[in-house]
Amino acid sequence: MNLSRYVPVEHPLALQFQRAVESLTAGLVYDSARQYRGTVRNFLIYLGDDHPAVCSLDQLRRDPHILGWFNQLHSRTPPLATAVYISRLMHLRCILEELAWSAQLPGLARLIRREDSPRPPQRIPRALTAQQDQLIQQELLSRNDLPANVFLLLRHTGMRIGECADISYDCLRNVGPDRWAIHVPLGKLKTERMVPVDSFVCELVQRLRFFRSFDPLPLDGRLLSRPHGKQALIKQLRFYLQEVSAAVGISTRIVPHQLRHTYASEMVRASVSLPAVMKLLGHTDPEMTMRYIEVTSHDLQREFHLAHSKPRHLTPQPKAPTISPRIGLDGVIDSLLFSQHAMEMFRRSLPDGLPRRCLDRLSNRLTKILSEARKLTPSA
Repeated sequence: MNLSRYVPVEHPLALQFQRAVESLTAGLVYDSARQYRGTVRNFLIYLGDDHPAVCSLDQLRRDPHILGWFNQLHSRTPPLATAVYISRLMHLRCILEELAWSAQLPGLARLIRREDSPRPPQRIPRALTAQQDQLIQQELLSRNDLPANVFLLLRHTGMRIGECADISYDCLRNVGPDRWAIHVPLGKLKTERMVPVDSFVCELVQRLRFFRSFDPLPLDGRLLSRPHGKQALIKQLRFYLQEVSAAVGISTRIVPHQLRHTYASEMVRASVSLPAVMKLLGHTDPEMTMRYIEVTSHDLQREFHLAHSKPRHLTPQPKAPTISPRIGLDGVIDSLLFSQHAMEMFRRSLPDGLPRRCLDRLSNRLTKILSEARKLTPSA
C-alpha cells in the first residue's frame, strides 16, 4: 500500500497505518496530512529494516521498537531539528492512539509517553526589523505591480499567503459608515474571519481587481488568478519577495510569513489587546499568538516611561485586568503568558550575568505554574 506518492512501502502493517492516517487527517489541509504520511513511512521503513519479525499490531512494544525508532531519529546525519523530532513523535503518538481505538488494543496508546517529547526550543519572533519593513514597503510601492500589491495586502492585513491565494473577488465588505473589512476564507486552522481595514487596503484590493480584469482567464470568484494552480502561484510570489529583498540590499532570507509576524507586532504596539490580535490572526490559542509578537527592550522602555508619566492617583484604576477581558481560569492563563513573554524579552536584552540567570529561573517557574494552571478545572 502506498503511503507516499513517490516510493511504495511494503510492510504488513502499511494498510492499517494508512487507514489510521486517513481517519486522522480527514479534516486537515494537505501539508498537515503529508507530515503524518511521512512519519508513518519513516517508522515502517525502520520497522522493516530493524525488526522484520513484527507483522501485527499486537507485537509492537515500547522496547525495543519505539525506543529503537527514537534512537534512529537521534542518530540522523545531519541531526534533526528539535522541532522536527517533536513533530515526528507527536504524529506517531496520535496514529498509535487511533490504532489503539480502531484495533481494540489499548496498549498501543501507551507506547509513546508525554515525557518522551523534549522541551520545544524557544521560538524567536520573526518580525521584520523597522528598517527592513520600511525598505521592503517602499520598494513594493514603487513597483506597484500585481505581486507588489499582494505583499502589501499581506503586510497590512496579517493574512497567510495561502489565505490570500484563496481570497474571493468580493472579499471587501462594508460593515458600517466608512468602515470596511476583508473577509478571510477558511485557512490553516479551519477558521474564517473579518479583518478591519483602512482606505489604503481598500485601494490595494481595487488595484488587484484592476489587474484581474486584464487576465485572460475568466473570473472564477477569486481575486488572484492561478492558471497553474495554487501552489505554483505561491511559489512565484515567494520568488518575487526574494527579488525585492535582494533589490533593497537585505542579505538575510525573507519569507512571506514574516509580514504576518510584523503585522501582529505592529498591532500590539498600537495597544490592540491580545484577544483582539488573536481574532485578527485567526488563532484559537493565546500561546500561539504570543509566538508572533515581538516585544523589544525599546517597547518595554516606552511602556514604562508612559506609565511613569501618569501617576497612579491621577489614572482611573481599571475594574478588571487590561491584559485580557476573559475571566476565570482563562484570564489567569492569559496573564501568565503575558508575564512570561515580557520577562523573556527583557531577559534577552541583558548581558550574561546573575540578573539574566535569575530571570531565566523565574521564567522556568512561570512555565511550571502555567502547566499546573492548565490542569485545573473551573470546579477545582
